[in-house]
Amino acid sequence: MAVATALGSLGAVALGTFVVALLLQWLWNALVAVTRFRATCRQLNKFPIPPWRSWLLGHTGMGQSTEEGLQQVDSLVARYRHGCLWWGLPWMPVLRLFHPSTLRPLLSASAFVAPKDKIFYGFLKPWLGEGLLLSGGERWARHRRLLTPAFHGDVLRNYLGIFNQSTRVLLAKWGAAAAAAGGEPVELEVLQPLSLLTLDTLQKCIFSHESHCQEQPSEYIQAILELSSLVVRRQFRPLLHPWWLYSLSSDGRRFARACATVHAFTADVVQRRRRALACLDHQARLDGHQGHSMDFIDLLLLSKDENGNTLSDEDIAAEAETFMFEGHDTTASGLAWLFYNLAGHPEHQERCRQEVQELLAGRDTADIEWEDLSQLPFTTMCIKESLRLHPPVTAVSRRCTEDIPLRDGRVIPKGVICLMSIYGTHHNPDLWPEPEVFNPLRFSLENSKGRSPSSFIPFSAGPRNCIGQSFAMAEMKVVVALTLSRFVLRRDTARPPPRRKPELILRAEDGLWLLLEPLLGVA
Repeated sequence: MAVATALGSLGAVALGTFVVALLLQWLWNALVAVTRFRATCRQLNKFPIPPWRSWLLGHTGMGQSTEEGLQQVDSLVARYRHGCLWWGLPWMPVLRLFHPSTLRPLLSASAFVAPKDKIFYGFLKPWLGEGLLLSGGERWARHRRLLTPAFHGDVLRNYLGIFNQSTRVLLAKWGAAAAAAGGEPVELEVLQPLSLLTLDTLQKCIFSHESHCQEQPSEYIQAILELSSLVVRRQFRPLLHPWWLYSLSSDGRRFARACATVHAFTADVVQRRRRALACLDHQARLDGHQGHSMDFIDLLLLSKDENGNTLSDEDIAAEAETFMFEGHDTTASGLAWLFYNLAGHPEHQERCRQEVQELLAGRDTADIEWEDLSQLPFTTMCIKESLRLHPPVTAVSRRCTEDIPLRDGRVIPKGVICLMSIYGTHHNPDLWPEPEVFNPLRFSLENSKGRSPSSFIPFSAGPRNCIGQSFAMAEMKVVVALTLSRFVLRRDTARPPPRRKPELILRAEDGLWLLLEPLLGVA
């Protein structure tokens, strides 16, 4: 009995000691965290702070993904020029940056030092997996090396036929709408059909799959469109941010079903293509397996790192789905706003049209070829100016793993979210005089001299820049050239200006509506 009592007392002492140790450990960790946070705050206090709600709420709820939200960015840029400190909550500081002086150190930092912030990007992970957009560290570096050859010019030139073909499907639909209107200008919303065009193009370039999604419904395409919409909805519903709550909601169940559809399609293509390639010898693979051009999946299946290791089926599926996600809406947004800007500036539109007509004069085919892309200098300037004025992605975020010193002596502290405002940088009057004016000549060789590369970043910049930017620029040139060779674009003056809406991409609240008029003398 005495022994049992003694053992019980020892057990109680041990338990008490353990609890005290845990409490002391928690207090020590809390003290360390508070000390670090105070040190971070001392560094952050060197950045200007816009007026806020209160010390408790900070700027909570003051930033909006609306027209007014973008106008607020314009005001912040006009007042603070280089950047400012935004408090989401008392414990969540965000540095909003919109000048090369503050952006360049982040853009030039390695992916190990300046990885993407995971708060928002984490919503995409069940869909996109560990592709280039979401991966980090050595995995990202290895995949980037393996994927880079897939975007080489010699590969991209093989896609020009697809760009032409898919664009002609869209133009035929618009031509039919114009014919139904008796040849009169027809009013059309342009972003949604352009999104289907880019999805059609990507399915052919990535999977060699003909879905006819511009002409008939496609379960796979509808799943991608739904996933994009659901991610945006979740972003603005904080109660659904925790995954376990989201998975119980109706949106979460729809998200899971759409993910299953996309993953099943991609996995089936990858597995079938791997079996087909396994039946060919190495030279036949390099020659494009029996005379056919290799698509994105083929190139990834054949890629090997310096140790001879290949990508797994899961890796290839993640990269294919990432390319589909990043490549369709961004390019469609860029094209839609380009059409809008050209419609509002008929003198620039006509100059682009003349450039295209001179290029195609005397040809048996009206297709845009690879060599033509470099022969459209003014059209290229218009594309760049539209990407400056209406960047498809308005901001990207980073959370650094170490302190980042700035040239003026200030420091971006480790662990702080940095919101790199592409829109704010592109509308900074220190960099772009009269930033709201559409002026393609900003990008002439003469006017571009001496301009910081970090002042124009529609595809980001540095080690984590968009790997598909050459693909996107080539597709945009083909689509705008063929469109202007058949139609005149006009704005409907009876409609109010579109209200911009930055989501995953820059949209317009009620769509982007334009008048399309068939060009005289063009069948």
